[in-house]
Amino acid sequence: MTVINQLSSSLGHKGNDANIYLAKEIAETENNDAIKELVENLKNKDKKIQADCIKTLYEIAYIKPDLIASYFSEFLGLLSNKNNRLVWGGMIALMTITDLKSKELFVSLDLISDTVNKGSTITIDSGIEIYAKLNKYSEYQDKVENLLIEQLWKCPIKQLPKYMEKSIISITKWNREIYKKIINERKPECEKDSQVKRLNKVLKQIDKK
Repeated sequence: MTVINQLSSSLGHKGNDANIYLAKEIAETENNDAIKELVENLKNKDKKIQADCIKTLYEIAYIKPDLIASYFSEFLGLLSNKNNRLVWGGMIALMTITDLKSKELFVSLDLISDTVNKGSTITIDSGIEIYAKLNKYSEYQDKVENLLIEQLWKCPIKQLPKYMEKSIISITKWNREIYKKIINERKPECEKDSQVKRLNKVLKQIDKK
């Protein structure tokens, strides 16, 4: 049985349980042949197969990102796809391997930022995390931090707590003031007490940097 025959749509299943189970199995056995087959079928004529493949690939990466890292160029290629499922799926895959392929993703930062600027919420979510991960590296900060800060200023207020939490990994005593400024100036926009509490928690974390 090929790996494609084990995907949710091939089995006639609704939902992603089969894809997630398959991803765990592939990750545990480090089945590189299966991963190659999944990548090749991102171009399958059946959009359901395409969706199952990208889902399985990034589920593998949640467990062992190094198994899919060599396919970064294929995931970057998905960002220009007309199928939005592949766009945000590709962005998730890239997010999982950012630390492993930081140089390669930085080279493609213009493509990533263009995709974030016109993307869906899920695309933006993963893009923010890519920015935050890249911003940990001093050699990328001049360009990446501006992109991250731009998103933090303009994102819907309901997204800000999550995005600030993602950004913590790249905040230091050297750059923390701008992030504190964003939180303090945008906090009055909050519609729920829970949003304020999360932002206040981030502020405390920043102050410990």
